[in-house]
Amino acid sequence: MNTASQAVGATTYPGRGIVMGRSADGRRAVMAYFIMGRSVNSRNRVFAAEPDGIRTEAFDPSKMVDPSLIIYHPVRDFGNRTIVTNGDQTDTIRDFLAKGDTFENALRTREFEPDAPNFTPRVSAMATFADGGFRLDMAILRAGDAAGSCCHRVFWEYEKVEPGKGYFLHTYLSDGNPIPSFTGDPETVALGDEDAEALAAALWAGLNADNRVSLWVQTRDLTTGETDTAIVNANH
Repeated sequence: MNTASQAVGATTYPGRGIVMGRSADGRRAVMAYFIMGRSVNSRNRVFAAEPDGIRTEAFDPSKMVDPSLIIYHPVRDFGNRTIVTNGDQTDTIRDFLAKGDTFENALRTREFEPDAPNFTPRVSAMATFADGGFRLDMAILRAGDAAGSCCHRVFWEYEKVEPGKGYFLHTYLSDGNPIPSFTGDPETVALGDEDAEALAAALWAGLNADNRVSLWVQTRDLTTGETDTAIVNANH
C-alpha cells in the first residue's frame, strides 16, 4: 500500500484529488483536497479559508478568463458532515442535505464537466461524524463515451474506515490529450499520525512541482471534534 504522498505523486497529472481516511492511531479523521493546472487560467488560483470550509479564488483577477469551472467551494461543513468535491456540486450536495435528501440523490442531478474533449469527471466525498467515528461516501461522475453522450455515476460507501487507511479519488489517470479519466475504485493509501501541517508538507512534496496549484488538509479529532487545518498555495 502506497502512502498518500506516494499515491498523489504516482502520475505527473492526477488533476484534482480527494484523500479521505483515518489516522494510524484511530483518533482523527484525515481529509485532503488538491488542485493542479496546466493552463494559465487553471494555475491562477489559490485556496482561501471560509467559516464553513474553503473556496477557490483568482490569485490575479486580471488574468481570470472563465471562472465557471474553476471558482467554487471545494469544502463545506454542514452539521455533522464535511463535504469535499472538485466543483460546485459541493453546494448541490449541501442543498439536498438541507432538505433531508441524500448525497447520492444530489449527484444524480449532476454530470461530468462540459469541457470537451476531456469531460473532466466530478469527484465528491462526504464524511459523516457520529459516536466517535465516521462513515465515508465517495462518488465519481464521468463520461460514458468519448463523445460525452451519457454519464456514468459510481458511488462507494464505507461504513467504517480502519485506522491508518485512506481512500484517494482523483479526476485523471495521467497526463494526456485528451486527458484520460480516472477508472476503477478509489486507491487505498496508508496514513500515519501526522498533524495537518506535516501531512500537507508531505502531500505537497509528492505532487508534481510543475503542475501543483493548491492543497487543503484537515484532521478532525473524533472525540472532541477539534480540527487542525493547513492550506498550501503555489501562488503567494
